[in-house]
Amino acid sequence: MNLKEKINNDLKEAMKSGDKVRLNTVRSIRALILEFEKSGANKELTPEDELKLLTGAAKKRMDSIEQFRNAGRMDLVENEEAELKVLEEYLPKQLTEDEIKIEVQKIIAEAGAKGKEDFSKVMPASMKALKGRADGNLVRKIVESLLS
Repeated sequence: MNLKEKINNDLKEAMKSGDKVRLNTVRSIRALILEFEKSGANKELTPEDELKLLTGAAKKRMDSIEQFRNAGRMDLVENEEAELKVLEEYLPKQLTEDEIKIEVQKIIAEAGAKGKEDFSKVMPASMKALKGRADGNLVRKIVESLLS
């Protein structure tokens, strides 16, 4: 079952259950999918595109949470966090910091990187290997710390 079918099924379930947060989140994902499909001539939604849409939506929620926290709007923070939890159900499992370190160490060994000057070799390979499974900022910090 692809993402579009799963979203449509989950939308029906959310309507039946009356879970407003899930319903709003699933509707927003469905809107992203429809927008993507209408954006180009006969565009098919690939798994990479699905991942890109979902990570973008999750990143927006995380940014909103940070902004609302800074503004002291805890009611809005709770709503965004609830929506983020629903979004995470559709994303691949996120790696822990230790798991990311292990992957990056393998990449550093494969690239033969020795120091900070090899950052431009290691970072793109790390992001490609960890795409969708780790936050880019965390990966960057780990790569920098391992190369220094």
